[in-house]
Amino acid sequence: MSLEIFNRQRTKKINTRLLKQIVGELLVESKIEQAEPGVHLVAAPEMTRLNEKFLRHAGPTDVITFDYTDVVGADVRRLSKSKRGIRSINETPHVVSHKSIHADIFICVDEAVRQARKFGTNWQSEVVRYIVHGVLHLLGFDDATAGVRRTMKREENRLLRELSRRFPLSKL
Repeated sequence: MSLEIFNRQRTKKINTRLLKQIVGELLVESKIEQAEPGVHLVAAPEMTRLNEKFLRHAGPTDVITFDYTDVVGADVRRLSKSKRGIRSINETPHVVSHKSIHADIFICVDEAVRQARKFGTNWQSEVVRYIVHGVLHLLGFDDATAGVRRTMKREENRLLRELSRRFPLSKL
C-alpha cells in the first residue's frame, strides 16, 4: 500500500502522521487489498477551481474523488449494484474484494471547519468523514438518489464510528 498525504492548506494544522494511520485503517476495514491513494488537503480556492473545472459546479465542495482504477476493476465494482441502485444492505458494493484502488481524494479543510460549526461537530471528524465518503465512492457507493444516499450515509457513519473508537480524531 502506497498512501500519500499532501497538505496544501493553511487553515488548520494537521497531524499528517495520524491521518495516514487513520486512512490506512479505513482501507483495511474496507477490505481493499492494494491501494495507491493520494489524500490532498486543500483550501477553498483550490477546491473551487477543481469543482468548477471537473464537475462544472460553482464554488467549493467538501470532497472530490478521482478514481484512476483500471477499467476492469471499476466494472467489477459496479456489477454489484443493480440498475436502480442498491436493493439491500447485503448487496452493497463493499462486499466485493478489490484488487487495487488508485485514486486522489481532495478534501477542503475550509468546508470541514464550516460544516463542523453548522452540525456541532469538530473539523477533524469532518475531515475524516470526507475521506470515508471518498473511499466509499471508490468502492462503488453512490449518492445520486435518496435511497442509495441513505445506504451510503449509514455506511459512512458506521466507518466513522469505528475509526473514532480506534483513533483520537480530535488530535488530528
